[in-house]
Amino acid sequence: MGKIFCLIGKSGSGKDTIFKRLMKEDELNLKPIILYTTRPIRDNETNGVEYFFINEEQLSEYRKSGKIIELREYNTVEGKWCYCTIDDGQFDLAHNHYLMIATLEAYKNLKQYFGPEKVFPLYIHVDDDIRLERAIKRERQQSNPNYVELCRRFIADHHDFNQDALKECGIVKYYVNNDLEKCVHHIKEDILAIIK
Repeated sequence: MGKIFCLIGKSGSGKDTIFKRLMKEDELNLKPIILYTTRPIRDNETNGVEYFFINEEQLSEYRKSGKIIELREYNTVEGKWCYCTIDDGQFDLAHNHYLMIATLEAYKNLKQYFGPEKVFPLYIHVDDDIRLERAIKRERQQSNPNYVELCRRFIADHHDFNQDALKECGIVKYYVNNDLEKCVHHIKEDILAIIK
């Protein structure tokens, strides 16, 4: 039976980079799950790679058809942004294992939808000062940097990923991303132990 591995962590913890590295590991043979969002696409993103970028009307159609597995809404400085997992045929747990980037809330909802024996957290930790430096560097690369939104996300992460929230989700193991190679290696070893 297939498993779903959820990369979870605060913004700037390296989830996107780790995701790309794990997807290249032939031994893992993981399939990606691409989430949907109504937020604007960033300069370095490609529709269908980081996210499927949709508008409110498309999201409403998914709601009406009952295809939303989980949905989160955020009030940002740019307005309301939605992120969601859609039952769009990406999941085939009879034949495949999957990797996706998720929030704690999404992880909880996925466990409820698919069952706790099929969904596993991979919590990435990086100290706040390093995360902030990474986030500022990434934002500088945008054609219209939005430092106010960066700050909002940074503060929201402090609340969303507090110790009580992590414990409530049953997350006790952290993968410290101070050394990317070591971090990816440890995650790979743990995934292999679960799927073999």
